[in-house]
Amino acid sequence: MQSIKRRTGMSRREFLKAGAMTAAALGVTGCAKNPVTGQSQFMLVSEDQEIRMDRQASPQQLSNDYGTTMDTSLNDYVSGVGRSLAGVSHRPQMPYNFHVVNANYVNAYAFPGGTVACTRGILLNVDNEAEMAGLLGHEIGHVNARHTASRMSSQMVVGGLASLGGAAIGAKYGGTLGSLAGGLGGLGAGLLLASYSRDDERQADALGLEYMTRAGYNPEGMVGLMEMLNEQHSREPSALEVMFATHPMSSERLATARQAVSKKYYGAKKYAFYRERYMDNTVDLRKLGPAIRDMQDAEKLGGEKKYGEAEKKMDRALGLAPNDYTGLLIMSKLLIAQEKYSAAMPYAEHAREVYPGEAQASQVAGVLQLKAKQYDKAYASFEAYDKALPGNPYAGFYMGFAQEGMGHRREAAQAYYKFLRQVNSGSQAQHAYNRLVEWGYAQ
Repeated sequence: MQSIKRRTGMSRREFLKAGAMTAAALGVTGCAKNPVTGQSQFMLVSEDQEIRMDRQASPQQLSNDYGTTMDTSLNDYVSGVGRSLAGVSHRPQMPYNFHVVNANYVNAYAFPGGTVACTRGILLNVDNEAEMAGLLGHEIGHVNARHTASRMSSQMVVGGLASLGGAAIGAKYGGTLGSLAGGLGGLGAGLLLASYSRDDERQADALGLEYMTRAGYNPEGMVGLMEMLNEQHSREPSALEVMFATHPMSSERLATARQAVSKKYYGAKKYAFYRERYMDNTVDLRKLGPAIRDMQDAEKLGGEKKYGEAEKKMDRALGLAPNDYTGLLIMSKLLIAQEKYSAAMPYAEHAREVYPGEAQASQVAGVLQLKAKQYDKAYASFEAYDKALPGNPYAGFYMGFAQEGMGHRREAAQAYYKFLRQVNSGSQAQHAYNRLVEWGYAQ
């Protein structure tokens, strides 16, 4: 309540009343029944909007995390556990989909429409299926309690009571992110994955415990998961920086989970952990463990600009896993950071060959090909990117830039004109406009 008072000058009651009055004036229902508690809550985001936002933003985040694993048996296994939990949740009708993403950092996250992802980095540290069920159940809890939609509803009011409806929501999370080496912007997922409050986390913990026990898992799995995360964070805080930023952990949360297991869910302690099944289904991932840990070290060193040490770690990682998509792109980006563009190119192109349908390799390769003035290859790379992640205007700009480089002025002008209809500021927009003026297509 103090947070709302500080930002708006209104008490919580005044804030909710103002939001409801404004929503009513614009013909938007300002309250909805919470699917978990059954109580009425201030809400300006419909279930259909949650699903639409998810479908627009989640593909970009999954690609930022190097895409869904190509180990289809692993992804099917995790998806099966996720579906069993979603089926006993408060919103079983949501279009849930589950992804093991190729990122090395330790994290899991959920979008409001039911897209749930966990990194291969966190699965390496999970000990059994019950712990994984606790992890997925927690994320499903955020979807069921509508935490993101609730936060967005409040932010619409704080940011200006006119920020209502799908168009305003899209404007809030549809901006462009920083580009890679002057490369490609992307639809941002930042607002949808912003930090949860401690109250949100407590409720997601409680729901995760409820769902996992309903699905027949030992609730001690949730305790084991929290203990692992706390121990790892104490040992190496940077390894869990992202997860703890978005999912604030505390000793109080762990104590609450232990108490719930010892009292409310005591009878469920007879349920299994399914450790052997988890080990069987993650055997190939665990074989990659040494390479992934070298990559984690390399990413940390790269963030500290210790590029020589990072390269050595990546050389060792790629020696262990020469066709690892994530590893190839990390090495390419380390070399780009040092402006070693020609050395970076083979790694990006190899990554495209390894995982041809994933967008990030096409992005990185396209940027490098433009710098090398290989305009035909760059055009093909950005075309592949646009096919994998359609709707990003910057892909169109770079295809136009490649057409310009090939001397195809008419095609470049068409691409630039289309781009400027969507984006009218920034260096790319200035370049596009200048060319249209220079070529006589604009004044």
